[in-house]
Amino acid sequence: MARTGRGGRVRWLAIGLSCAAALCLLAIGTTLAVQVFSLKREDLPGTVEMSRSVSDRNGRLLRAFQTSDDRWRMPVSPDEVDPLYLSMLLAYEDRRFNDHYGVDPLAILRAGAQLVSNGRIVSGASTLTMQTARLLTEAPTRSPLSKWRQMVLALALERHLDKQEILSLYLARAPFGGNIEGVRAASHAWFGKEPARLTPAQAALLVALPQSPEGRRPDRFPQAARTARDRVLLAAMDAGLLSPEDVTAAKREAIPERRRPIPMLAPHATRQALAQSEATDQRLTIEADLQARLEAMVAERAGRLGSHVSVALILADNASGEILARVGSAGLLSQARRGHVDMSGAIRSPGSTLKPLIYGLAFEQGVAHPNSLIEDRPTTVAGYSPTNFDLSFQGTVRVREALTASLNVPAVTLLDAVGVSRFISRLKRAGATPRFPQGEAPGLAAALGGFGISLRELVALYAGIARGGVAVSLHESLEAGVGEALPDEDRRFLSEMAAWRISDILSEVPPPDTANGAGIAYKTGTSYGYRDAWAVGFDGRHTIGVWVGRADGTPVPGLTGYKSAAPFLFDAFQRVAARRMPLPQPPKDFDPVADAVPAPLHYARTATRPDGMHTETGPEIFYPPNGATVDLGLGEGSEAALVVKLRRGRAPFLWLANGAPVASGPFATSLVWQPDGPGASTISVIDADGNSARVTLDLR
Repeated sequence: MARTGRGGRVRWLAIGLSCAAALCLLAIGTTLAVQVFSLKREDLPGTVEMSRSVSDRNGRLLRAFQTSDDRWRMPVSPDEVDPLYLSMLLAYEDRRFNDHYGVDPLAILRAGAQLVSNGRIVSGASTLTMQTARLLTEAPTRSPLSKWRQMVLALALERHLDKQEILSLYLARAPFGGNIEGVRAASHAWFGKEPARLTPAQAALLVALPQSPEGRRPDRFPQAARTARDRVLLAAMDAGLLSPEDVTAAKREAIPERRRPIPMLAPHATRQALAQSEATDQRLTIEADLQARLEAMVAERAGRLGSHVSVALILADNASGEILARVGSAGLLSQARRGHVDMSGAIRSPGSTLKPLIYGLAFEQGVAHPNSLIEDRPTTVAGYSPTNFDLSFQGTVRVREALTASLNVPAVTLLDAVGVSRFISRLKRAGATPRFPQGEAPGLAAALGGFGISLRELVALYAGIARGGVAVSLHESLEAGVGEALPDEDRRFLSEMAAWRISDILSEVPPPDTANGAGIAYKTGTSYGYRDAWAVGFDGRHTIGVWVGRADGTPVPGLTGYKSAAPFLFDAFQRVAARRMPLPQPPKDFDPVADAVPAPLHYARTATRPDGMHTETGPEIFYPPNGATVDLGLGEGSEAALVVKLRRGRAPFLWLANGAPVASGPFATSLVWQPDGPGASTISVIDADGNSARVTLDLR
């Protein structure tokens, strides 16, 4: 009976204590509710300053800057973090996170019972929301009053924010040792990677560190860090997140012994992005892996060229215009190279890199065919006397050979034939802005780089040639490519046939020794006085441009595009992709059998023809007039043909549409031509004496 009486008293005592605890919780809850509902969203602690950062196209960090209080603190959302880490965090810190309203009464009762039965604190009752409240206020929670305030704020957070928003606040503010806050900064500092993919051991360490960020710092107290990490691993196993084999393997993983530096990739591009926008976290089109590989290649190769020589490189996608990598110098911190100067946007003399556009215009205007003959001899054209780089002359050569050998005299005579103003106009349409010396009018020296242009503009030009003569707008911001793009014909600066002919010829330029040049069309250039060396090339997907020289413009003896810049170009292509995307195919109306050199173009139609058949008289296209808009109903699926009429000239005649032969013969005094579609088209005619006429029409 006595035993029963004692048992009854214990039972009644437990019931009494439970009732008292329930009444206390009710009183606490009522008081908390009154205070919580008096708090509005705008009364919650304000957002803290975050590190300004720039990420790549896939969200990988390129560069970040410390906050004004010298912290690494980066925003991150739960969907950017490894799900295993989130599961471990909730299993270890707050299993009922998704069920409670900021304060967990069951956890409070459990912690109190453990305290009574063990005489010490076995587990806490602080929820993740309460921990977030403490991080937001940055206030201690040792006293009952401060703990009370933390609970009030936790309930207010749950009232005004959803669970994902609260979790995001914790992930951005949790301490991880030293000046590292937030799981993204911690993952970079301790593992050198984004937190999107973590090993079980890495995830467990990141769960354990915020509980004692200084006492468990891996670089100072590795054993304490290991012990805490292993405790989290065991808890994850108990929660069914890991198997015993997973835990055993994870425990063998080493603890990081040092902090890793926060990434600093694409320093010039990221600095420019932050200067142009006040956004805290920006995204660029750059791809971090490609950027890292190309920066390493540039730094390694530049070391062979001298301590003062710098290098710039741009890699772009031909189809989208997205810049996938941009190296502004051979080393940001190199004072000798003036590494802080972004040479990818510097204005320098392009040397011979613009010759392909001149040849393309010659093909388009019916001035030359790739297999036409042209003279490379000492000559004076409009008062200008060009010489070749090696001071020698090749005599009579084919136009194709003149371009692959980068001969100067043929380029100048062709520029004279197509017109400097047309060349400059097409260059601007391709996205470049030539900078001529103040007070100096454009002249034939433009063929050899007699003005200033940037590497970025050159890459855009060559990407446009790769696109079949359609201008490409290069951009680094992911948002810049969003929106409706102009139709190709509205951005055309060179006919498709002419662009393909250029691509075909440049693919035959021999690469430097030991380089794999298969499938790459490229051109080099060297500016006057060995100040700038260039190499620009493309395959079916990418265009890469390289500049080599000194940032201060000092000559570098022996610096040439072929020897100095081209090796960077081909090494870069090899590091971007081991396989080449095929170069552009010829236009669908191209017939290789019929592509023989027309008789009037046996010699290129320049002022230096040896047969003397370059005169100012010849055929005239009188209908339709030059610049006319001709409505053929092409946008409505009509198959109406364009009729072009000719007068004067000596038969036979050769007609060309956008640089491609379409009709010929002694009686071809008019042309009936079916265009492929609407847009700008150039119609040319050449008579038996090599004289020509052309009109540019807008067909609709």
